[in-house]
Amino acid sequence: MTNIGTQDDVSRAVLDALAQRSASATVCPSEVAKSLASTGSTPEGWRNLMPIVHSAVDELLGREAIKLSWKGKPMPARSGPYRISRATSDRD
Repeated sequence: MTNIGTQDDVSRAVLDALAQRSASATVCPSEVAKSLASTGSTPEGWRNLMPIVHSAVDELLGREAIKLSWKGKPMPARSGPYRISRATSDRD
C-alpha cells in the first residue's frame, strides 16, 4: 500500500498485519508504518507515519478490536513501547 489515505486505511493495515499471522502473534507498530511507507520514500520515511499509526491503534483499542502488551504483559492503554495483538486469540 503506497497511499495511506484515511485513518480507516491505517486501521485496516493494522488488522491486515494481524490477519497475516497466527492468532497468538503480535505486531510492532513500526511494522505497520513500514508497510504503509511509500516505496519512493527514504528508508526512514516510515517514521513520519508513526503518529497516524498510533492514532489508529488508539481508535482500535477503544473499540476493543485489538489488545496491547509489552514483554507479555497486558497494557490497558498505549504508553511507551508496545506490541499489538488480536482482541481474542487461541490463548484466551
